[in-house]
This record gives sequence, C-alpha cells and structure tokens, in this order.
Amino acid sequence: MRKIILRLVVCVVLSVSAFSLTGCTIIFQKGRRKDVRKIAKLQNEYSKLQDELSALERAKIELESRLKGEIDDKEVKVEMLERGLVITFVAEVLFDSGKAVLRDEALYKLDKVSRVLNTTVKDLNVGVEGHTDSIPIKHSGWKSNWELSSARAMSVLHYMIEEHEVAPGRLSATGFGEYHPVESNDTEVGRQKNRRVEIVILPKTTKQEASHSTENLK
Repeated sequence: MRKIILRLVVCVVLSVSAFSLTGCTIIFQKGRRKDVRKIAKLQNEYSKLQDELSALERAKIELESRLKGEIDDKEVKVEMLERGLVITFVAEVLFDSGKAVLRDEALYKLDKVSRVLNTTVKDLNVGVEGHTDSIPIKHSGWKSNWELSSARAMSVLHYMIEEHEVAPGRLSATGFGEYHPVESNDTEVGRQKNRRVEIVILPKTTKQEASHSTENLK
C-alpha cells in the first residue's frame, strides 16, 4: 500500500500523465490540454477503426457462408486485404464473353452480396471494379477493354441499386481494363483470373488518417 501511495506522489511531483494505446505508451506534460485533445481524438479514431474491422470480419464470415458453393467452385473469392474486404467474381460467372449485361444465373449470386451490404456493413462504402485480360477488343463493339470493364462495373452497381436499394451514395464504379492483372496474361488460366469484377467494402478510417493523427502528436 505504501508503495502505491509513494508512486502516486512521484507522479504528482513530476507532473506527468500517460495514456496507453494499441500497445504504445504516449507521455505528455500535465496541463497541456492540446495534447489531451489529440490523445482523445486518436483513441476515438482507433475505436471507430476497431468497430469497422469487426463489421468487415463479420461480413467476411457471412459471405463465406452464403457463397460457399461458389467459393468451392472457384467462381468467387472473399479476402480481407489492406484496402478492405474484397469479393472477386470471375467475369464469366457474371457476363458472357465480350458482354456487359448480367447473366440471369448470376443474379442470385449478387443478391447474396447485396443482402450483406444492406445489413452487416450498411454504413460502409463500396467500390465496384471491372478488370479484363490483355486481349484487344475485336468483335464485341467496345472501343477498348477500358470501356468493357467500366460497363461491367456499372452493370453490377446498377443492379445493386435497382434490385436491392443499396444507397447510391455509398457506391462507386471503376473500370481498370487490362492494367491491374493478378496473373500473367501469357496463359489462358492467367487471363481467366484477370477477367474479373471486384466488389470492395471499404473501411471509413484509413491507415493514412491514423498515421496523420500520430504525426500531429509529435
């Protein structure tokens, strides 16, 4: 008991306070309200990030359950990456070759994703990304793979809005064409993996924002 009292006295004499966050101890002089506000802000941002990550983790588990058959058939992949939770559809699952109209048999697969977007992660934004292989467009009428990939992303976006009322303000669509491959385009297997649509559930709080807040403490 005497040791505890003595320790408290020493802390008062030194006029030092300490806060612990994510395993790190940040020390600042007592009475500097600016530092107190910065610490509180950083703690609040960290708490929000933890909540968002928890929602993404729950969404991952739910999507893996809902899409188990498609995942087993290698039609869909669900991954937690640095940029968010990524649901990757092989393009042929959603579209006929060279087309941007959703196949009828693909709709129930997107239904499963849309339900999770409207429940488990209803407060998070979503990016829809279209990708192609490097084979030049010849007969489908598109000017380039950029147009095709953009049109496919837009088709998925409009379906989620029109059929499931996913809030438009949460959504964005991007066409990357052939310029973000995940495999070599030298083989058919690689080209098939590159032809894909990715639905990315984005956390609100980014690593860059957290780093910026940390820098402000210096």
